[in-house]
Amino acid sequence: MNKPSTFRETRPVSWQDVHRDSLALAGKLATEGPWHTIAAITRGGMTPAQILAIELGIRHVETIGIASYEGRDQGPPRILKACEGSGEGWLVVDDIVDTGATAEIVRTMLPEACLVAIYVKPDGEPLVDHYVTEIPQDVWIEFPWNQPATKG
Repeated sequence: MNKPSTFRETRPVSWQDVHRDSLALAGKLATEGPWHTIAAITRGGMTPAQILAIELGIRHVETIGIASYEGRDQGPPRILKACEGSGEGWLVVDDIVDTGATAEIVRTMLPEACLVAIYVKPDGEPLVDHYVTEIPQDVWIEFPWNQPATKG
């Protein structure tokens, strides 16, 4: 059963924010590697992973499926799609590392991979190799893919 989460603030981020921050992350990673594979943690890591793959010239793209949220309620992570290997030469990308539960699974699954995220919260920060922005633990990030579409 999912445990309801409480947040003192909701911070919406736009597509432009995600693009800008993904480019900033690519800049941090440009001198590392070499990367032969990029893996997006679905679903949130897919957009930043696409931008990183283009910016860093990585053509081998994988996905790792781990579900832990239903709306704002976080439950135990469920592996929907795994990847095998040591993770050497892999860049694993997520949109945010919150509690670190998903990151712990990835670290076990691909122990030599480089794990990166656009946003990180204090509980998850020790598990991430690179990130762009630290967010307080009690702030909910509303990503553009979860925001209601506007009619224009």
